[in-house]
Amino acid sequence: MKQKASPADVPVYLFKQGNNFESQRFFGAHFENVGETEGVMFRVWAPRAKAVSVVGDFNSWIPSATPMKNIDPQGGIWERFVPGIRQFDIYKYCVTTPADELVFKADPYAFHAETRPANCSKVYALEDCYNWTDDAWQKRAAARDPLDRPMNIYEMHAGSWRTYPDGNPFDYRALARELVPYLTDMGYTHVELMPLMEYPFDGSWGYQVTGYFAPTSRYGTPDDLRFLIGACHRAGIGVLLDFVPVHFAVNDYALLRYDGTALYEYPHQDVGFSEWGSCNFMHSRGEIRCFIQSCADYWLRVFHADGLRMDAVSRLIYWQGDPNRGVNGSTLDFLKGMNCGLQQRHPTAILIAEDSTSFPKVTAPVEYGGLGFDYKWDMGWMNDTLDYFKKTPDERRENLGKLTFSMMYAWNEHYILPFSHDENVHGKATIVQKMYGDYEGKFPQARALYLYMAIHPGKMLDFMGNEFAQLREFDESREQDWMVLKYPSHDDFHRYRKALNEAYCANEAFWSREYDPAAFQWLDCRHPELDACAIWREGHDGAVLAAFNFGDTELKEYELTLPRAGRLTPILDTDWQCFGGQTEKPKRLVGKACEGKLKLTLAPFSGRLYKLV
Repeated sequence: MKQKASPADVPVYLFKQGNNFESQRFFGAHFENVGETEGVMFRVWAPRAKAVSVVGDFNSWIPSATPMKNIDPQGGIWERFVPGIRQFDIYKYCVTTPADELVFKADPYAFHAETRPANCSKVYALEDCYNWTDDAWQKRAAARDPLDRPMNIYEMHAGSWRTYPDGNPFDYRALARELVPYLTDMGYTHVELMPLMEYPFDGSWGYQVTGYFAPTSRYGTPDDLRFLIGACHRAGIGVLLDFVPVHFAVNDYALLRYDGTALYEYPHQDVGFSEWGSCNFMHSRGEIRCFIQSCADYWLRVFHADGLRMDAVSRLIYWQGDPNRGVNGSTLDFLKGMNCGLQQRHPTAILIAEDSTSFPKVTAPVEYGGLGFDYKWDMGWMNDTLDYFKKTPDERRENLGKLTFSMMYAWNEHYILPFSHDENVHGKATIVQKMYGDYEGKFPQARALYLYMAIHPGKMLDFMGNEFAQLREFDESREQDWMVLKYPSHDDFHRYRKALNEAYCANEAFWSREYDPAAFQWLDCRHPELDACAIWREGHDGAVLAAFNFGDTELKEYELTLPRAGRLTPILDTDWQCFGGQTEKPKRLVGKACEGKLKLTLAPFSGRLYKLV
């Protein structure tokens, strides 16, 4: 439990310059021995404060009982050693502002916190105090090129995936027992957890943070979260964490006006507040850069996260996310510096940008003029694709370009294709509900949609519940509607999604040359009157092709010319009866010699997948 921090761990000048990635080793609450005395060293940054003290049950919350010393008068770093502090003891800092007001603040660097609505920080020994058992996973990750491996991401909200009978959410250890085997059985390669940093308001889903270094106590302790991540790794599942480097919650006990002045945020309201009512970080300040990038490093190093999905990156590229207001040079510098530093410290880490802009080189290395991300969400593909599938068959014939346009820019960046939580809330309807037509007619279209997603270049991300065609939009207060699996259409769809995931992982042509333009070819996209198209993907050892009929009538004698001859084997048909369709699945999937021509009959709203070797 004992861990030691000293000023040498985080040179103050590096903190001020924003050039350190481990500021939490110095700031916060750390168990130390001073001489023969055991206790906790508290440190906090509050440069404009007239005085700071640490308060808690140990001193009856009396502001004057345990004053802190300003060890850096120019930088405002306050320190106090307190003997007798125990694990889980609660505390805050009492800050005397320039206006002589007393404000009680949670520790920005706290490793643990009370569960809302309580909001005190908790002392917790965390760094280097966990016995990890994921060495095999770490070695495999280090030996593989992330661009040349399958990535099928299951995005989820930890509190509403499953709940206990009383309505309380699963804790981290229950998720380890239930979620990990589910992901393995369904064929997902990664799980992306919506923000787990401590936050007060359930309805923010974790995107308005108050405790950047504290895993939310809603689901257990920090070590409980490490148990979950370790369980994922032992099962071969990568873990991606949502990270919010743009803005923070406005709760008065947290970062807002921390020392009585605008410290973490911009002082001017026109850039200080986001569209969500939160405060924007002032990334031009070295201490703030240090805080955020240390936090990013912390989740990768201390929790063994395999990557971070960074929220609202467009708000870092442009002022307030508005291209008309121009590029924010200071935040771009921050992004480049943080990403470059994280990649040096964690070469296998996956850095993902949620960015809806056309700003260039988001996924190019910093040394080549890029922002240094590994992947970017393809929001354009998502919007165009879903818009196409909302249309009637007649309208689709005039809008095939919605599907083909993505190939005009597909090689500009490394993309992830997202059907995220944002597409399942606020009246947008779930993915299956977006499909044209009535209830029964939506399922075959959704099956074809997901095959199209798998064959399209780019890694895949899908939100929880979509895999069994949930009808109800995401609601953080309720678990997913697992009961719909009692109904054949949903159970069949669930079985289909598992089969498609397995086919994706088993056939390297889906992902081994993901970002090689020579590995992709439209076999047909020039006959919109047929509501049909076909795609060819070439791998290192073979190829896959998918042919689609997105119309409402059977497509007969659909002829395709293949790039080469070989042995052609059917893998999957979205219209097979076992998936809820009308076509009987062959007892044996037998490959046949193909001389480069293929003639098909495709059911309405269906797709068929082949492999060729």
